[in-house]
Amino acid sequence: MAKSPIFLEIHSELPREGPGDSESTKKAFSLVKKFLPKEPNILDVGCGPGAQTIVLAQISEGSITALDSRQSFLDELNKKSKKAGLDSKITTVLGSMFEMNFSEKSFDLVWAEGAIFIIGFEEGLKEWKKFLKTEGCIVVSHLSWIKDNIPETPRKFWTEKMPSIRTIEENLKILNKLGYQEISHFILPESAWWNAYYRPLENRLNTLKTKYIGNPEVLAKINDTQTEIDLYKEFSDYYGYVFYMAKLN
Repeated sequence: MAKSPIFLEIHSELPREGPGDSESTKKAFSLVKKFLPKEPNILDVGCGPGAQTIVLAQISEGSITALDSRQSFLDELNKKSKKAGLDSKITTVLGSMFEMNFSEKSFDLVWAEGAIFIIGFEEGLKEWKKFLKTEGCIVVSHLSWIKDNIPETPRKFWTEKMPSIRTIEENLKILNKLGYQEISHFILPESAWWNAYYRPLENRLNTLKTKYIGNPEVLAKINDTQTEIDLYKEFSDYYGYVFYMAKLN
């Protein structure tokens, strides 16, 4: 489904399109590295503007196929990779995660930071499994409940916005059910929400509120995004992004 112009304006040219940071990417990769060949073939699904793609290219000796459905994100990534001297290691592909045409068993590692929610946690793990080589690994970060007794306000908001949100334990059971063996998991620090995502996003919203003053329809969409940020300020103890690392049995 095409995004509205105001959504694209809100989210364009941000450092990241979701919670994450370079240190968490490095940590997740370090936990799966020993299960990979020296030069792994990596698929980065829903790569966005490619902050994590660049990190993966820097810390891995392999090659990366970066897939996203927005050419503007891929253009940003191509500029970054060329500037960093990593363009020989990164190939960008315009396409949908719902219709990936890669050969089966062609990747040592499937990676998706903050993107699997688009297709759904369980569905993504199920569909992407066929692209992994024997004993290949998968790494995804996904919004999860990290405490019990979730207050009604965040529960209602996130259940409507992201129906696939579950507890960490429930997600680990899904991994196991689908034939994966957990390697590890960890919760992203709150700084990974603020430094490269919510803080620059909030600055963008403040600029747009001034730009669109007198336009109630657009302001309503801007305020919806502000509501998400305010919710995290109040209820960050109850939910967070969790990195899940697993390999095929």
